[in-house]
Amino acid sequence: MAVLSFALFDTSIGRCGIAWGERGVVGIQLPEASATATRVRLRERFADAREGQPPRDVQRAVDRIAALLRGEKTPLDSIALDMEGVPPFHRRVYEAARAIAPGETLSYGEIAARIGAVGSARAVGQALGRNPFAIVVPCHRVLAANGKAGGFSANGGVATKRKLLEIEGARALDPPRLFEHESGYGFDPLAALAHLRASDASLERLIAAAGPFRMELKTTSSPFVALSEAIVYQQLSGKAAATIFGRVCALLPRAKRGLTPDNILRVSDEKLRGAGLSRAKLLSLRDLARRTRAGEIPSLAALRRMDDEAIIERLTAVRGIGRWTAEMFLMFRLGRPDVLPVGDYGVRKGFGIAFKKRGLPAPADLEKHGERWKPYRTVASWYLWRALELGKE
Repeated sequence: MAVLSFALFDTSIGRCGIAWGERGVVGIQLPEASATATRVRLRERFADAREGQPPRDVQRAVDRIAALLRGEKTPLDSIALDMEGVPPFHRRVYEAARAIAPGETLSYGEIAARIGAVGSARAVGQALGRNPFAIVVPCHRVLAANGKAGGFSANGGVATKRKLLEIEGARALDPPRLFEHESGYGFDPLAALAHLRASDASLERLIAAAGPFRMELKTTSSPFVALSEAIVYQQLSGKAAATIFGRVCALLPRAKRGLTPDNILRVSDEKLRGAGLSRAKLLSLRDLARRTRAGEIPSLAALRRMDDEAIIERLTAVRGIGRWTAEMFLMFRLGRPDVLPVGDYGVRKGFGIAFKKRGLPAPADLEKHGERWKPYRTVASWYLWRALELGKE
């Protein structure tokens, strides 16, 4: 019986695992919900394996995988895989998938054609669904025929597949999104609620009164479109802002998908003012467009690798975008879990109502009390807005 070993290693997407034997790597494990869960999953897959220090060739494989997941165009085709026990058809599929370069994609049907099995797209999908060598055999680079993501068996499902493709700079999947998980949230809402209830009795009562967490997130085609919309909506009612934003989009080809930095910079001031933009918002949009075109506004893939404060610093450099706008972007576009907009009137007022404060609480008081809500202050903020609504009923 072959002697197997395994080890965990850190990457930009979390703690992964690798298992190996005398003939090479026998399995890769993408991150589970925690390092402990990843270790348990590896032990389930390789019951006789012992945790140990990777030998030199396996460590080189680990280093190359970590580099790829940092966004480097690192080929993994030199990593030796032990495919003993892998069915012949699956081997052919895996070999074809390994030939797909980082940043490129093929369809299940195209893989089938490459291995001489035209019409076997479903069988290709089933083989990739059982792929024991995730990343090294890049099943995430194989899409459905219509460009849709298709399936993905790793923790996080299709959202993980999207994230891997975005790291590699692959072409966008349909529809472009700004969210890290299929639910939209970059966290587990149930875990957040359990933490908040346990950490704060007053907040627990508010949660009971307000009901389930139902914060809605908004999809968009790019950070530029999301931030453009945020600029237009500032200090306007939702209906008025939507009308103006629609008029701006109508000036450009293909409506919202035509809202790009180049298009905004090409449209005259007169047309943008005629759509209803104030001069201040016109200047803000142009500044956003110039900074986006210059690469100063991070791409979606880059945003996902940045912490909240780094994103806020980058966005608030844009004319007309303050901290509050950046915080709303983090919460309602990126689904970040730990944002507490202490300057928001509704959050402060809701805090005063829920915690029976006299007058409008100071931002510093809210900040101090909110320390106990970390790392789920976004969820706490949503419930403070609900406290304001409940107080008006």
